[in-house]
Parts: sequence; C-alpha cells; structure tokens
Amino acid sequence: MTGEMIILPLPPTAPATPRAQSVSGELLKLLTPMEGLIGDGQSAKAEVLSLKQAQQTFQLLLKVTLDSGRQTTVQATSTQPLPQGTSLAITQPSAGNLAVTVQQAMASSVATLTRIDTAQLPAGTLLQGKVLTSQVMPQVPGQPTVFRSMMSLLNTALSGSTLSIDSPTPLRIGTLLSALVQDSQTLKFIPLSSRQEQLAVTQQLVNQQSRQGSLDGLLKMLQNLPADQTSSDLRAAVDKLLAGLPDVQQLSTPKGLAQALANSGLFLEAKLLSGQNPTLMPDMKGDLLKLIAQLTPGLPANTNLNAIIAANTLAQAMPSFVRSALGMLGQVSAKPSPTRFPLPERLLQGTDDEGDLEHLLRLAAAAIARLQSHQLSSLEQTGVTSDGRLMSTWQLEIPMRNLQDIVPLQVKFQREDAPDKQQPNERRDAPQPKQQLWRVELAFDMEPLGPLQIQAQLIQGSLSSQLWAERPYTASLIESNLAGLRQRLLSCGLNVGDLDCHLGTPPQGAQTHLEQRWVDETA
Repeated sequence: MTGEMIILPLPPTAPATPRAQSVSGELLKLLTPMEGLIGDGQSAKAEVLSLKQAQQTFQLLLKVTLDSGRQTTVQATSTQPLPQGTSLAITQPSAGNLAVTVQQAMASSVATLTRIDTAQLPAGTLLQGKVLTSQVMPQVPGQPTVFRSMMSLLNTALSGSTLSIDSPTPLRIGTLLSALVQDSQTLKFIPLSSRQEQLAVTQQLVNQQSRQGSLDGLLKMLQNLPADQTSSDLRAAVDKLLAGLPDVQQLSTPKGLAQALANSGLFLEAKLLSGQNPTLMPDMKGDLLKLIAQLTPGLPANTNLNAIIAANTLAQAMPSFVRSALGMLGQVSAKPSPTRFPLPERLLQGTDDEGDLEHLLRLAAAAIARLQSHQLSSLEQTGVTSDGRLMSTWQLEIPMRNLQDIVPLQVKFQREDAPDKQQPNERRDAPQPKQQLWRVELAFDMEPLGPLQIQAQLIQGSLSSQLWAERPYTASLIESNLAGLRQRLLSCGLNVGDLDCHLGTPPQGAQTHLEQRWVDETA
C-alpha cells in the first residue's frame, strides 16, 4: 500500500455561548445504563480518555467530572469519532444516554491537528502512528472513493496528538504506520517493505544483545569437540560449518570477499524469501540452525531446559519479528541510543554441573543471537534522514581463518544517496545518476597486531581513511607503511585524501565517522 495521506483541517467551531447550553447535541449511548449520573437541569464536564472503533460505531471511555468535584469513568458509544483528549459538556436525558450539550465546547483542547508546523517538523521527518478509526466517506460522482481515518502519533514532539487523514485505500484499525512529512497538509506513507519500524527494531535489538555471545567461543569449542561425544550427523554438521570459514587469502580477492559476505548469515532470510534452497549453499546462520537441530536430540533427559528453550526461541526469532515488528511498536517507549560498532566481545562461561553438549547448545544459540544483533543493527541504521537522504546499512561478522586461529571480522557498509534536488522545470529525459557516499568500517583482533579498527569513505572516486591500533608497535608499523598504501590506491585509479593512523580506539558518539559534505559550502 502506497500513496499520499491528506491531513484534514477541522471545520471552524463556533464559540460557546450560554444559549448553546440549551441546544441538544449528539447523543452518546451508555454501554451500562446509569440512572441519576447527572441531576436534572445540571451538566458535567467530560474528557475522552480512549477511542476504539467497533464496526460502524465508536466506543469511548469518558472521564466525567460532576459539579461536586466527584469523578467517574463511563463507557459509551457514538456514531462519530471523538479524538482522545476532547473536552465535552454533557447532560443525561435518560438512564442509557448522555447528550453533548455543547458540541466541541472546548475546541482548543482537542488533540486533533489541523496542520503540521514544518518549522518544527521539516519535510522528510518520519512520523509513526496507530490507526484509531477508519470510515468510508460518501462517494462523489466521478471521484475516487475516500477513506477517512484518525491516527494517534507515537513519536516526535507531537506524540499523543491525533491526525485526521484521508487516504485512497482503507487503513486497518490498529495498524501502525510510518509516513514522511511532505508539507503542512500532506504525508507520504512508507510501506513496511521499504522501512522497518525503527522503534520496534531497537527494542528487539536490546533484548537480542542480552542473549548474544561471541562467535569465536563456539568455534573454538567445535574445533576441540571430542569425537566420542558426537554422533555422525552432529559431526557432519560441525565439519560443514568449519569448512565454510574463509581464510585471509580468500578475503583478499574480490570474488572470495563477495562470497564470504553472501554466506555471513546476514542474507539468510532474503535467500529463503527468494526461494533458494538453504541446504544447497553455505550460510553461517543456516549452518548454526542445523547444528542446533543436531544437538537437541543428543542432550540427556535431565538437562537444563532453559538452553533448549533459548535455542528454539532464537532459531525462530527473526522470521516472527518480521511478522510482528509493527505490533510491537505501541509497546516501545523512548528510543535507546544506537548500537555502537563493533559489537563487544562476550563469552559465555560453562558451569560444572552441565554437560558439554548443553554448553555447546548455549554457545550456538548465543552465536545466532549475535548474528541477529548485526541484522537488527543494519535495520536500525537504515532509513531516510531528516534532510531527505536515503541511508542503507549492512552490518555483519565473518569468522576468518588465520593459520590455526579463527578471527571474527566485523564489517559495516553504509551507503548514502544524495537528496534529490531536481527542479520542477528541469529536463527529465536525461537524468543524471545520483551521487552515492560509501562508508566502510572494519574491526578485528589478529595476532601479533592486536585490535584494529578501520574507517574509510568513498565518494566520486575519492577515498579517505582513518585507522586505529591499540598497540603502539602496530600503530607505528602502520604509520610507516601509509605511503606505500597511498601509492597502491593511486595505482587503482582512486583519488586519495586523508590517510591517518591513531593509537587507541575511535571516539564513540553521534559523530564517530569521517565527515563528508555533499556540497562544500566554503568553496
């Protein structure tokens, strides 16, 4: 579902006057009749606490404040939607009904927006909300059908406000939507296929990271797994997983690197959706799931079931998350800060009273959680920025062989597409290709160099890079070879900018990567 949604201006409201108190307004039918709630000839104030649509009527929860100061809540139905926060003056003509004696008496307190302040929320701002109501409007001859809905906003400074919108397609009640601000009266809907709900992604990511563990802990245990404790099927699964690990030489070639990226586990769900058979191709995440399937039947009957439950949960977490991401959004509060790169090392320690296979199962489940943490981090950092740039992120981890060691290599690719600034009268028959800014980050710990992190960016054939080494000897070694690196990059046809090496680790925070403006404002 795509298209534009129009924010509807509210009709002008006449100011309340004493005479208006005697004008009979819309009747609200009480779900439970209450005789004598409001005395004869008296009125009370009411506030709409919640709104829910049921077929063609709307269920309201009202907080009623009587003249004596006593407050109570009542449930009522209405033929018209009254947004949450609406203030009303009501009377009670009968035990089962309330009458709105001053329609929209306090219109300034109604939370429905008539427009969006683009100075506060500029074009390109992402709004997220939940559909409260949906009505088909009377059709005008010759005009398409219009569906009118109310949407409660869940983010930005407008959180808690209600939008009244028109759309060309019906919006299912309870659906959580994302839309970009086009102007003060227009929103552009973003379907789930092009933009995951970031708040839900972040919440799932926080839960996932508490379960994740480093890949090398599992792989080292698999290398030393005793043959007498494994079945033939389990040994075959272990051998397949270890045989699929690339070495440094393979990762130094374009074809080998592309294959390692494709088999990292980041794209398993995409392969399944495209109809590929996972048994015919190596995939780190798929191989880990097969390993868990072989481990579970071999556990003793009195084993700790928490490990099995955790494994089964993790094995299914990503597909179920894709189905239920929107459903989680309403339960998410303030968004935590984005995950920092690289993911820190985290080893799970075994206990004396658990068997080796049980601990191996826990390590395999934690390894899947780590791969899914990278996948969720990619989703969290993918989307449209406030100035209209589309940022795509791919974050992954590749265990690579270095002689007898297995070194986890963490990789993050980011691509930024320049904002479209094409003028309305500009010729469109020969569009120019969009500029793209690429960022690459690497993190690994390889002996004898120790921990290393690399950040590089490429735009229009110009490359800049920063390197960080935690060992003084390594930093000095890299510094002495930067001139040779620059020459090799130049021989590849690149324009080389800054190449620097630092002792320590990159600074963490909002501005951690190399800065690159699309337009040099000082030129």
